[in-house]
Amino acid sequence: MVLGSENKPFFKCCKHILNHLGQKQYDSFSLVAHSKSKDFFLVRYYSTSKLSKTIQNVRVRFAPSPTGQLHLGGLRTALYNYLFAKKHKGAFILRIEDTDQTRLVPGAVEQLENMLRWTGIRPDEGPSSGGHHGPYVQSQRLNLYKEKAKDLLENGTAYRCFCKESRLKLLRKEALRLREIPKYDNRCRGLSDEEIQARLRENQPYVVRFKVIMKSDGYPTYHLACVVDDYLMDISHVLRGVEWQVSTPKHLMMYRAFGWTPPVFAHLPLLLNRDGTKLSKRQGDIHVEHFKNVGYFPDAVINFIANMGGGFGKHQRKLFLIEELISKFNLKKVNVNSCRVEVEKLKDYNRQHLQHIMEHEKKLQDLVNQLKGLVLEKFTDKSHTDLSDKHLKKILLLNKDRMDTIYDLLSPHMNYLWVTPKVNGDIFRELGTDSEKVLPMLLSRLELLKESEFTKQKLASVLKDASSQVGLKYNLFMKLLRSVLSSLKEGPAVVEMMEMLGKETCILHLQDVLAVARENNKNHLYHSPD
Repeated sequence: MVLGSENKPFFKCCKHILNHLGQKQYDSFSLVAHSKSKDFFLVRYYSTSKLSKTIQNVRVRFAPSPTGQLHLGGLRTALYNYLFAKKHKGAFILRIEDTDQTRLVPGAVEQLENMLRWTGIRPDEGPSSGGHHGPYVQSQRLNLYKEKAKDLLENGTAYRCFCKESRLKLLRKEALRLREIPKYDNRCRGLSDEEIQARLRENQPYVVRFKVIMKSDGYPTYHLACVVDDYLMDISHVLRGVEWQVSTPKHLMMYRAFGWTPPVFAHLPLLLNRDGTKLSKRQGDIHVEHFKNVGYFPDAVINFIANMGGGFGKHQRKLFLIEELISKFNLKKVNVNSCRVEVEKLKDYNRQHLQHIMEHEKKLQDLVNQLKGLVLEKFTDKSHTDLSDKHLKKILLLNKDRMDTIYDLLSPHMNYLWVTPKVNGDIFRELGTDSEKVLPMLLSRLELLKESEFTKQKLASVLKDASSQVGLKYNLFMKLLRSVLSSLKEGPAVVEMMEMLGKETCILHLQDVLAVARENNKNHLYHSPD
């Protein structure tokens, strides 16, 4: 585990615990300071009795609480555990830690499992997949925790505390008044067996303290449940976020109290927002489901988070398959420093994946079907909109180097592809009568072009010739065409719009516009004074 230099008190505490634990024959520990910058301490734990076994029989777990949606930090922890397990031909276990019943969110477990499946991280054991070490939901394992808490009571490493909540609140309040860290004063630690039995006969509620390991509601604390489950599920390595490193000494003490050999611990660096603040579950835009819903692909998301925390040597922007990530992953290369989430990098990975998809006919057809469904769902006015597979493939291929997700094709400045714009007859009066003359000429030129000639280069030449022949300034001509083709004042180049719309749609748009222009001209003549 990696400890920052700002955690020196914690380091001293850990050193004391590790040295104490090191008295056991089968355990040994080394405490190594960073040899260069001295900016962190590295605590390494070795279990001589299980050293060969931990490499050969790797069992790791991802143990989230069902208190909200899976976010990038949780997914990164799941991914690194999965990669480590598969690298060493081990098992990846999903365990749901729901001992805090007050914070449960309905449907959170199902959503979490769905997002893991979507990213391709499939547990070998878990609530849905089963296994020989279940149940895999902590609220279904309460008898196990009560049994293990009883063991600690019997060997004297834990004790019952009968203090009422009102007294504990007073202790906390007094500690805060004195600017001290709130802590229990161990009042019940010295109770005699007779006093304990008398209180039990009176059915006085109590908690079990090792600190506190069993709550009065019958549920274990996180620390007891975590240690018991990791031991009973034969977890060999614990890979978790660095925010949990402060719990590691408590867990090591609990392993000693039970007489168990601890797993190997490793802590992954924090993920931060771009401004340096910590990611939060309350941020909707870091949820994995958010990225799925806005068009990012699983492979892009996996590669994005794989490059947040190290573990693969030199940073690369190349898109790797999950099998390649498994092969390259090295726990020793995981970063020490916190990592900032830069969504622009995710866009790069997704663009690469889109380009890869379009190189394969079957995958490209799947993308066509997806785009067609999105268009039909969003737009109701489909007049003159070509939704043929051929045309949609053309649009996708023309945009493959500039779109980050397929949803970019549904953005407001691309609506002209799917909805026939309303014709503004005033545009001709704004630009003068020459603008009205140029449309018949342009139509005749466009009708002569073959479909294969309907390209940006050829269209640019045709448009320049048409505007020059009627004496209409080219920039005014572009303003006219942009308005009649898209109703936009700004957006893609006119020749790009025409190429994406295709010959047939462009001609239909221009014919409609010409009809409106002639009707407006007729009305103008009819209403003009004698």
